Amino acid sequence: MNTLVSSTIRCLRVGSVCWTGLRIDGHVSYSSTRLLCAAAGKKKDFAEMVKKDKVVVFMKGTPAQPMCGFSNAVVQILRMHGVDKYGAYNVLDDQDLREGVKAFSNWPTIPQVFFNGEFVGGCDILLQMHQNGDLVEELNKLGIRSALLEEEDDGKSK
Repeated sequence: MNTLVSSTIRCLRVGSVCWTGLRIDGHVSYSSTRLLCAAAGKKKDFAEMVKKDKVVVFMKGTPAQPMCGFSNAVVQILRMHGVDKYGAYNVLDDQDLREGVKAFSNWPTIPQVFFNGEFVGGCDILLQMHQNGDLVEELNKLGIRSALLEEEDDGKSK
């Protein structure tokens, strides 16, 4: 392991491609420390991506054209609450993005929802939050007033 760390540091210092042997189940496998450096950089990229907007969704497809039922459900839930402006990343466009976000959040499925850079969960969690009213509270913490509250207020004033 020390060889891996020192090779990575050397790679960072000189920007060269270094190859490091890793012993896995008695077999030596070689990997580029530049790739390891890139992986570390990607983790930082994900941290920045999820903080760009108050609400960020990694999904299959786009908000205008979701490509799976779970991604569509997340889009519909956000739409019901009046959340129209949010960061959305189509994981179908980039396999590295798809696998990278799973590793970043330690969550195996897509879609994935983040509020203020914090991982919330997938479709099931967002649906549960919607059903029990927690989503209204969480959106309020983000400075977003849920459209459902406005409908409720309109109903009381009639």
